[in-house]
Amino acid sequence: MNSFSNLELSAPLTAALHKEGLTVPTAIQSEVLPLVLAGRDVVAQSATGTGKTLAYLLPLFTKIDAAKRENQAIILAPTHELAIQIQRQIELLAKNAELPITSAPLIGNANITRQIDKLKERPHIVVGSSGRILELIQKKKITSQTVKTIILDEADRLMDDHNHESVKAVIKTTLKDRQILLFSATITPQTRERAAAFLVDAAIVTVKEQATAVASAISHLYFICEQRDKVEMLRKLVHSTKLKQALVFVNRSEDLELTAAKLNFNGLKAAALHGTFVQADRKKSLEDFRSGRVQLLVASDIAARGLDIPGMEYIFNLDLPEDPQVYLHRVGRTGRAGKTGTAISIVSQREIDLIKYYEKTLKIAIKAKQIAYGKITDLRKA
Repeated sequence: MNSFSNLELSAPLTAALHKEGLTVPTAIQSEVLPLVLAGRDVVAQSATGTGKTLAYLLPLFTKIDAAKRENQAIILAPTHELAIQIQRQIELLAKNAELPITSAPLIGNANITRQIDKLKERPHIVVGSSGRILELIQKKKITSQTVKTIILDEADRLMDDHNHESVKAVIKTTLKDRQILLFSATITPQTRERAAAFLVDAAIVTVKEQATAVASAISHLYFICEQRDKVEMLRKLVHSTKLKQALVFVNRSEDLELTAAKLNFNGLKAAALHGTFVQADRKKSLEDFRSGRVQLLVASDIAARGLDIPGMEYIFNLDLPEDPQVYLHRVGRTGRAGKTGTAISIVSQREIDLIKYYEKTLKIAIKAKQIAYGKITDLRKA
């Protein structure tokens, strides 16, 4: 059977993965790891949720010389949220592997003086936006001549008209023998064309793989009501389940504040969280949630990237995503580390087709339920 130990990973890294409950590599990890370890440039495409972050972090950790206090890798990300998600994964991997590999997140709209102070410690990896990283290279706060690896995560976004020039400028500051890795759920012809300017004999990896299976520890339920009654249905379910805390997902970031306000008006303690919040606001929402001052955290899919809150028992969908893989990511915030969890979708009549689509695509059962007089029971068919 395929395993991480067959991929020439060190014992500490393999042990770290076991601590996260990971023993078998995904298809993208199996294909990419040997290529990266062999020093090839790589363009890798696979679906969201197939383990692309570890596909590049595992070989990167193998290649980094932890004894050298110098910048050895740059990871570029198109959003604040993704950069923080990558940073958290680096910290978790380093901690679980007990490796002294350090990193620093460098994002725009954050205090540059603090970032400069962090760079004085010479982190092995810097993660962030191309604009801020370029600015710090130009200020001579990042020594790009020591960088051996550059990774573009969500490469399609980084190769678009908004980011392409600053990405190219960052790459130009490094030495010619660096290794460049591109990862994305989609690779457009424009991305291939623009990346060709700085790639050398790149290996192209395309994996047609669905995201990892839904954890069996998660129960999936749905309740039907009118669109206008969804907040009231959520209120009833919160009281009925006597839950301590839950994540509540909506599709549109512009609905977050309004949804949180409606929940608070209905006697629930809620806070909104999304990717466009400044860091201080986001931090406060998370601290209020983790401390228990807030019972419900209303999030968008972008905001939930990298969000890991241990012991989360319930996930609610007030809106359903079109993509089953997005549903998978949402519900994956519960039922972790050997614990059970419940994913509840509150749907209008026209959203039932999406429920059926999830069941077919993800091969799961989502049970129809009803609530009356505070009791949850199976939905009786008319």
